[in-house]
Amino acid sequence: MHVLVEGSGGAHGWPRTGCRCASCLRKEPDGAARTRSSIVVDGVLRLAAGGEPAGAAAGAAGAAAGAAAGGDGQAAGEGWRVRRVADVRDAARAGGWDVTAPGGERLLYPAGPGAAPDPPDGAGRYDLAFLDLLGDPAQLGRLRARGLITADTITAVAFADHRVPGERELARRAAFWLAGVPSDGETVTTARSARMKKEGGSRRPWRVLVLGGARSGKSERAELRLAGEPDVTYVATGPDGASDAGGAGDVEWAARVAAHRARRPAWWRTLETTDLAGVLASARGAVLIDGIGTWLAAELDDCSAWDGPAGRDRLAARTADLIAAWRQTRACVVAVSDETGMGVVPVSAAGRLFRDELGRLNQALAAESEETELVIAGRPVRLTDW
Repeated sequence: MHVLVEGSGGAHGWPRTGCRCASCLRKEPDGAARTRSSIVVDGVLRLAAGGEPAGAAAGAAGAAAGAAAGGDGQAAGEGWRVRRVADVRDAARAGGWDVTAPGGERLLYPAGPGAAPDPPDGAGRYDLAFLDLLGDPAQLGRLRARGLITADTITAVAFADHRVPGERELARRAAFWLAGVPSDGETVTTARSARMKKEGGSRRPWRVLVLGGARSGKSERAELRLAGEPDVTYVATGPDGASDAGGAGDVEWAARVAAHRARRPAWWRTLETTDLAGVLASARGAVLIDGIGTWLAAELDDCSAWDGPAGRDRLAARTADLIAAWRQTRACVVAVSDETGMGVVPVSAAGRLFRDELGRLNQALAAESEETELVIAGRPVRLTDW
């Protein structure tokens, strides 16, 4: 299957004509505009944002020129089959198109920006999938969890537009998700696709530490990194249930917990524990730890580290266990931690102890991480590589 990417931008391209947003203004000078999304499959079938499947004007005579959506949601011509797929959020809405070529190769393409195709039960694996990952990156993890997208599937970002700050951030996110970012005029093939397949590299054990202050967006960034994973364990080091969040009467904490839970994909497993060393030693999939600060606060209490040297020795042993497990884990791990050292010196001895211990722990984890990011006002700053 050969797919010509006629246009790789959103419904209005990128930059969007007349748009004054920072992303579009930043995009104009780089000379690499992305036009309205449209692809042509094997020279005979065109799929575009918001439109019905159609035969390409220059396509092979009769192969798909007469294809049109039928009452049963199917279109066919000379061995081609094109079926309408519902959207995962609204079954009555078109989510995309399921295309099977005469040779049996299969492609998935979204109906438009914001669409998330939901193939029916029994659907087979796709050889190539274009997805609006800027609209819903978790749809990739969902399709991988169902076995519809595998390591052999060529996955590409569709509808690249001003929902992302710029090309550099688009490339970073695509690398998180092991997806390619084709440009206008590029051909993506299932026969010769080394660049697309190797865009994110092969999965291997790796550790990422995401730092940030309160309401910096650090948790959202960590979740974004693992959105494309099919098997994720979310480790809550503080209470994750609304009934026990911060105590029965702590309405504000319960609201924070509820907001975190609403953002997470429904198929992620949630584990409430402070045994991070045990989790890291046994996990084999992807793990998101949120967060290191609440783990440390719990351990300070449990070790009675507030009370004197003996408790701090017990805390040192537990942090050493955590660092050792972090160093040797076979899982793909993203951990969120607070950056507490940029404010004023805490007035209490307990506050200073927490700040100092967390600062030292962050240093140790960062030293054993492949990547470390600092999130400030929602903007990630990648810290210098070793």
